[in-house]
Amino acid sequence: MTHDQGADAEAGDAGAQRLAERAAGALYAQDQASRALGMRLVAAAPGRARVTMRVRADMVNGHDICHGGLVFTLADSAFAFACNSYNEATVAASGTIDFLTPARTGDELTAEARELWRSRRSGIYEITVVNQHGERVALFRGRSHRIDGRLVDPE
Repeated sequence: MTHDQGADAEAGDAGAQRLAERAAGALYAQDQASRALGMRLVAAAPGRARVTMRVRADMVNGHDICHGGLVFTLADSAFAFACNSYNEATVAASGTIDFLTPARTGDELTAEARELWRSRRSGIYEITVVNQHGERVALFRGRSHRIDGRLVDPE
């Protein structure tokens, strides 16, 4: 690779990063459910996203642990931001979760989504949910399906 090719690759990487941030940010801005639950999109990159959520008292079930549906929702939101990071409208086709450690009131959960595989219309993503101590709370796997449309106008 020549110096000019390296500069072009870096510019392309920077452009892809900017697009991922803009697309995920636009999706987050319209995502009333994630925002109502106090989720924060803290990072986005092509095929990746990181979302945090503090477990509130109104999020625990009768066992005094975070409701599994809310842990699923956190992972699903990170999945959505990651698979839409290419600015191609994408929805979930399936999702599964394994709960590993309970989360409790006051815990700060982080869902880290990463792309495992992507084709023209489908993708597979793995999302790890951890608490503030780095303990794995859940593992989620989602399959995406691309639909028509974009989230933002390309620059």
